Amino acid sequence: MSIIIRGTSTLTKLKPTWHYNLYKNELSALYCTSNNVGTTLGVERIRNIGISAHIDSGKTTLTERILYYTGRIDTMHEVRGKDGVGAVMDSMELERQRGITIQSAATYTMWKDNNINIIDTPGHVDFTVEVERALRVLDGAVLVLCSVGGVQSQTLTVNRQMRRYDVPCLAFINKLDRLGADPYRVLRQLRSKLHHNAAFIQLPIGLEKDMKGIIDLVQNKALYFEGELGNTVREDEIPMDMRVESNERRMELIEHLSNVDDTIGEMFLEEKTPSPMDIKEGIRRSCLTRSFTPVLVGTALKNKGVQPLLNAVLDYLPNPSQVDNYALQLNKQGKEEKVTLHPNRDSSHPFVSLAFKLEAGRFGQLTYMRVYQGCLKKGEVIYNTRTKKKVKVSRLVQMHSNNMEEINAAYAGDICALFGIDCASGDTFVNNPKMELSMESMYVPDPVISMAIKPKHTKDLDSFSKAINRFTKEDPTYRVFWDDDNKETIASGMGELHLEIYSQRMLREYNCEVVMGRPKVAFRECLVSPFNFDYLHKKQSGGSGQYGRVIGVFEPLPAEENTKLAFSDETVGTNIPKPLVPAVEKGFIKQCEKGMLSGHKVSGVRLRLQDGASHMVDSNEISFISAAQGAMRQAFDEGVWHMLEPIMTVEITAPEEFQGVVTSHMNRRHGIITGTDANQGWFSLFCQVPLNDMFGYSTELRSSTQGKGEFSMEYLCYAPVREEVMEELINDYENARNPVASKKKSGR
Repeated sequence: MSIIIRGTSTLTKLKPTWHYNLYKNELSALYCTSNNVGTTLGVERIRNIGISAHIDSGKTTLTERILYYTGRIDTMHEVRGKDGVGAVMDSMELERQRGITIQSAATYTMWKDNNINIIDTPGHVDFTVEVERALRVLDGAVLVLCSVGGVQSQTLTVNRQMRRYDVPCLAFINKLDRLGADPYRVLRQLRSKLHHNAAFIQLPIGLEKDMKGIIDLVQNKALYFEGELGNTVREDEIPMDMRVESNERRMELIEHLSNVDDTIGEMFLEEKTPSPMDIKEGIRRSCLTRSFTPVLVGTALKNKGVQPLLNAVLDYLPNPSQVDNYALQLNKQGKEEKVTLHPNRDSSHPFVSLAFKLEAGRFGQLTYMRVYQGCLKKGEVIYNTRTKKKVKVSRLVQMHSNNMEEINAAYAGDICALFGIDCASGDTFVNNPKMELSMESMYVPDPVISMAIKPKHTKDLDSFSKAINRFTKEDPTYRVFWDDDNKETIASGMGELHLEIYSQRMLREYNCEVVMGRPKVAFRECLVSPFNFDYLHKKQSGGSGQYGRVIGVFEPLPAEENTKLAFSDETVGTNIPKPLVPAVEKGFIKQCEKGMLSGHKVSGVRLRLQDGASHMVDSNEISFISAAQGAMRQAFDEGVWHMLEPIMTVEITAPEEFQGVVTSHMNRRHGIITGTDANQGWFSLFCQVPLNDMFGYSTELRSSTQGKGEFSMEYLCYAPVREEVMEELINDYENARNPVASKKKSGR
């Protein structure tokens, strides 16, 4: 019997009883040579991948299997395990209790003499920034899909993030052992909803409880996973009853490849049959250009299909040298230009890295870094290109979940972590202070929900302050500020779960119990039609005064840009001196931080500065800041304004008998139904609903569907609010600003 030694490149005839011990010795030798990163491994033997998916698609379970089969861990644990241990990558106690991933976790492992750096990411939209920053520094990704749920709301978000950073991906259809598993339906959704040119490179042998193994369409063979934990992969002939289907699917694979790959296309036109190696190289070429998505199948929980997925990661996803990475540098004219970074794993080029994640560890701030060029050694001095500060690297580690392993050097393509560095997420580090480079940072979405927060006991104010400082530094989507009007601290985030998790972490990690107020939505104020302004700011109080006149137009931006602010300088001549034009923009942005209708931010407005006037003595920066603010106040008094609110894409899944009830819920909450889908007694409802109308829906859905319904939502866009909502917001704001007048008005 042939037994594959996991993590090595050799197939050895062994007796099953002593195969594991021999393997473990061989693996430890591999780690000894490769742990001193880069000393033996070339860049072609490095893979940086992320595991991304919708909630409960099996990301963490899959990562646990990967670590076990590659020998990184000795035993497997479940996400919601009864042994109380939980999955390795869910290191936080809250993650193990809730059975969800809250923070992305990094690890590394060896497979067939290749080093694979893995980041396991959360599935909830509330923690979407964790996925953003992981995909920003990774070279490839595995998109995990549930064989029952298929393409769901967060899958769309993850796919959009992969497209934003041009990350090549494999699709892995998981949970084929579940009742109602239908990988063919998931493939159709991949093509129709995500617009992927996708095709199976594997087929399942049986579904649900009859799932026995998989068919490798590239090599034309069947794979069976034997042993209690699926350690042994046995190759065999394709079953007779599946040969017709496998031939059809193989032809479908070749057709999809021929549309995007010239070599396979020529063979297809000449009616030649591509060899397995031809197909493999065609998949790799088209996968690297994101023109084709290979689809693999399996069930991580039942230990089937994980080893072939690891082989596919090596075969089809890029190594760091196959991805073009750039840094930005100012040229002599003061314009940004791209500088190509070299992936050589040596010190022949200057060191360049990006800090993509901060975490407060047991020994101070832990900074996760991706090295893009050159080499970083322990004891060296590096420079932050934003702050110009220099830092000595006293400790250099690689992360395995929450465990650290000391290393002496990190080379291009590696993901490492440093201690004691004062920096922000997205900072660039170099080893030469003259190199004024900057890596492009990751996209950070704006918070959509706010709640008042305060410590329950005043004695905990110090702990509360420490927790806030730490969490806001670690997570750029979690923001806390003091509202001077309402005299309360406001926490903003991506959803109710997001804010709830941080309040629980304050109690667990800082022993600070907090009280949360009613959720508040991040509304926006926006101009309806253009407003022409001509505003003069003049102030004289002895000595030098202030003088600034601005003339121009405030105009609304297009609907797709209604969350932004824009400024354009259209002045000609020197009526407003050019050095003072930025002061006008500064005053405009400052005034937009708090609107005059309801106190919410102003967005979707462009200031076109067309003319103005200045005084030889009295004009200065503060004069034009005040002039711009005065022009905004004039626009508020005389212009036409409306308010915007965040609209969420909501996906609800429940048994078909509750479809009428769920639909009525959405109608009552002013939702627009965009589509429905039915599958074996269950239905999915897709809607667009104002976030303000979604509070408390989880309880209502559970109670009306006997606990069987579930929903997920993600931010879609900002859209105008209904008239009655706008009136209510304006009245509430006026009452809060002038409570005495409102009491008189109501007759109290």
